[in-house]
Amino acid sequence: MNKNIKYRLILFLLVAFRFSVSAQIPVYLDNDKPIEERVEDALNRMTLEEKVAMCHAQSKFSSAGVPRLGVPENWMTDGPHGIRPEVLWDEWNQAGWTNDSCMAFPALTCLAATWNPEMSALYGKSIGEEARYRNKNVLLGPGVNIYRTPLNGRNFEYMGEDPYLASVMVVPYIQGVQEYGVATCVKHFALNNQEVARHTVNVNLSDRALYEIYLPAFKASVQEGRTWAIMGAYNRYKGQWCCHNQYLLNDLLRKEWKFDGVVVSDWGGVNNTEQAAYNGLDMEFGTWTDGLTENASNAYDNYYLSKPFLKLLKSGEIPVEIVNNKVRNILRLTFRTTMSANRPRGTFGSPEHGTAALRIAQEGVVLLQNKNNVLPVDLSKTKKIAVVGENAIKVMTVGGGSSSLKAKYEISPLEGLKKRIGEQAEVIYARGYAGDIVDKQDGLSAGQNIRENRSAKELSDEAVNIARNADFVIFIGGLNKNPNQDCEGDDRKQYELPYGQDELIKELAKANGNLAVVLLSGNAVPMPWIAEVPSVLQAWYPGSEAGNAIADILTGDVNPSGKLPFTFAQKLTDYSSHAIGEYPGTKDEMTYHDDIFVGYRYFDKEKIKPLFPFGHGLSYTTFTYGKPAADKKMLTENETITFSVTVKNTGSREGQEVIQLYISDKKSSLPRPVKELKGFRKIRLVPGEEKEIALSIDKNALSFFDDKKREWVAEPGKFEALIGSSSNDIRGIVSFELK
Repeated sequence: MNKNIKYRLILFLLVAFRFSVSAQIPVYLDNDKPIEERVEDALNRMTLEEKVAMCHAQSKFSSAGVPRLGVPENWMTDGPHGIRPEVLWDEWNQAGWTNDSCMAFPALTCLAATWNPEMSALYGKSIGEEARYRNKNVLLGPGVNIYRTPLNGRNFEYMGEDPYLASVMVVPYIQGVQEYGVATCVKHFALNNQEVARHTVNVNLSDRALYEIYLPAFKASVQEGRTWAIMGAYNRYKGQWCCHNQYLLNDLLRKEWKFDGVVVSDWGGVNNTEQAAYNGLDMEFGTWTDGLTENASNAYDNYYLSKPFLKLLKSGEIPVEIVNNKVRNILRLTFRTTMSANRPRGTFGSPEHGTAALRIAQEGVVLLQNKNNVLPVDLSKTKKIAVVGENAIKVMTVGGGSSSLKAKYEISPLEGLKKRIGEQAEVIYARGYAGDIVDKQDGLSAGQNIRENRSAKELSDEAVNIARNADFVIFIGGLNKNPNQDCEGDDRKQYELPYGQDELIKELAKANGNLAVVLLSGNAVPMPWIAEVPSVLQAWYPGSEAGNAIADILTGDVNPSGKLPFTFAQKLTDYSSHAIGEYPGTKDEMTYHDDIFVGYRYFDKEKIKPLFPFGHGLSYTTFTYGKPAADKKMLTENETITFSVTVKNTGSREGQEVIQLYISDKKSSLPRPVKELKGFRKIRLVPGEEKEIALSIDKNALSFFDDKKREWVAEPGKFEALIGSSSNDIRGIVSFELK
């Protein structure tokens, strides 16, 4: 036979065989087919019982697949700062695995403080790889609820007070995670802005406040980030629980925003079968019904979307199409994640992830104050450094609620400082104060014994004596992740620092003028000692690389470049949620009387001087701004206007600066904030270098939500673009008009 004919015959047979085999593959198993075809094919092959089984949990963190069809289970994991350790099937207690110690990334307040979308992308990619390695297909995070009160125990899991900043920062995180075939589950939708009465409170607010302040980051997550899952909140809105809320989930999320992913309940957030069926929920987790205990073997049969749901479907009281729509969303999730042929492999607790955690932490640390350039520490003149404070040694990756982690390692601030400067200067440590001891959370232990028998006075006296004889003092305090501090389930009891820290800091300042205060927290605190302390760093919860990141900033190995994602007030009643007096509301009702005036918007409106303003953050170098300009004086429909400014590093160190663009409407038919953030850019400059920065907006940046018209409105008139280094440090103004 001719060789060419032979090869053609073989090729023909191979092609014919391929088509014959592919013709036998069910559509839902064929990755080459469009997802919607696969969804419908799989749905049509399922029994009613199999459909219902997919709509509720089968364990603490998993829901059923369809083994008969080869459709895998869905496995969730808590985030958003690391992959939660494994728990037992029916219990919150630890499963006792030895290979589930994750990399602890910085808290999301720290990520937001970087003001750098590149860091958000790195964060998402890294934690996505870790979730993928552990074979999870849904990461329960990130969180984007707005920082409304500094007492909210869960603020450390969120991205600050400004909807624009949170919107910009959340999108790269989502994209990075989902690149690895793991769905982000953005939470908590919506209005979960306090932990007090979170399971019962009904939140009342204007539609304008809802759309302008509390929804934008969720909308960006759906329409720009394309998140594959959303988690409902515990609280109620319009009288309905947010996990099955007609307005939020059906009208807004599905119809208005065109969300095609899965709605997951928060654990225990479902309260009614018919509402859960009709009002937009797809997957129910964590419910305790009929007084069942956590170990009851049939607990999952009694979930609202389990047997009670199946009974109503079989009787015809609920149409089958209701469950079909839920299963469509769940199957779409499955085909995007566990059944995707293009799903990459992951890695876990790798050196690369440690480097990522360190970079994010370094960029997030905020230098709040630095009188007389006390920082960075001059090691050529410093022979003895006193480190004071419980937070210098306390494990911070354990605690805080559902985001508690079993970290592969956590470098404490004291360890980091000793490692960095131990050979150049003597480092001595004093506890200074002692906080409450919490041995375990959900069976997870910090693995350290820091119980203290000495009195508060003994601890303080020791610290002051050591400080008096040192060349430099570093106090490392703040909050922790114990209940009633930065912790899920409770709000803080007070705005002030706990455990007598304010008094101790005052005494340390008297003992030694070379003092740096480093605060670990996810919330603002007042600083009654601020006039007496030369230098203050806000370090957040930096994760596994905490000690290294803090040491790098204190010694000047890294120039601080973080900016505050929320306002630090001098006193609690300076915040709108407390000044107007409705926080925390009652068990059943909470009204947001502050409306759109949250965070710096309220401080501007009432002309209140903050302790440190939104967007504030210093550097070890200096930056000057030129006169800003605009490429046009008049903005019309479907156009953009670009503002430019030249920024120069006028100091002696390389550093990064965040150029911030605020917009002010000079006259409007409805009350508007004095200014609102509408753009920012982070740049790196070496000494003497200057760059021209361009920031563009369109008419959407000039719009407000009109409650009566039920639409976004941009009114013609005069506006100002304010460009600066913080919300209170405006370096230049450009006027323009909207035609």
